[in-house]
Amino acid sequence: MEEIIKIIGIGLVALVIIIILKQYRPEYAIYVSIIAGILILFLAMEKLSSVINLLQSISDKTFINKQFLGILLKITGIAIITEFAVSVCSDAGEKAIASKIEIGSKVVIITMSIPIISSLLELIIEILP
Repeated sequence: MEEIIKIIGIGLVALVIIIILKQYRPEYAIYVSIIAGILILFLAMEKLSSVINLLQSISDKTFINKQFLGILLKITGIAIITEFAVSVCSDAGEKAIASKIEIGSKVVIITMSIPIISSLLELIIEILP
């Protein structure tokens, strides 16, 4: 609960600063947005590390392929970082670059997920008569 209050606080303080800056120095508003985004991202990453540790302990107790868990965690990280970059580009008015980042990240995610998809397809083929 405390973390979400920090995240909301950072966001609201950044919003007020950005509104004030846009009146006098609009070119600096994007920098405040980026700094606030990075701070929020780091706060969220702290919580994500405990989830990663939990998933690793569960995979140690089961027969889940550790390679697949690593791939899923990397894909999640790529999605989070991509969303951040797309938001920054959109805030800066560069929607064309934002859409290119989204397309590129989707291609990377699909490429990274090929081992999981092929393993799943092999399992389905084994089950089907």
